[in-house]
Amino acid sequence: MWSRHFFLAFLGLSAGLAVAAGTFALIISLKIVPRIIGKGHSADHIFLFENTIILGGICGTVVTVYPNLMLPFGSPFLILYGLFSGIQVGCLVMALAEIMNVFPIMFRRCGLKTGLQWVITFMAVGKTLGGLWYFYRQIGQQ
Repeated sequence: MWSRHFFLAFLGLSAGLAVAAGTFALIISLKIVPRIIGKGHSADHIFLFENTIILGGICGTVVTVYPNLMLPFGSPFLILYGLFSGIQVGCLVMALAEIMNVFPIMFRRCGLKTGLQWVITFMAVGKTLGGLWYFYRQIGQQ
C-alpha cells in the first residue's frame, strides 16, 4: 500500500517538475524578464525579480493543488491577483507574438503603416472588455 502512495507521489512530483521546467524555460527563452527589467530601467533590483518569480510559481502551485483553500484576504487581494495575472499573461502573449513576427506580417498584409500603437492598444482594450463581459455574464458557469 505504501509503495503505491510513494509511486503516485513520485509520479506527481515528476510531472509537476516537468511542467514547471517547461513553463519557466518558455519564459526564459522568450526573454520576458530581461526585457521588462530593461524597459523599466530596474536592473539594480534583479534579485527581487527572481525571488518574486519563484514565489509566484510556488503560490500558483499551492493554489492549483488546493483549489478549496480559503484565503482570508478579501476582494482587494482578488483585484491585485487579477491585475498581476493579466499583466503576466499579456507579457507572455505579446512576447510570443513578437517572437513569431505576427504583428509585422499582419500589419504588412493589412497595409497599416501608421497608428500601430493604437491598433495594439485597442486590441488590449478589447481583450480586457471581453474578459469583463465574460465574468459579468457568468458565461463559464453555464
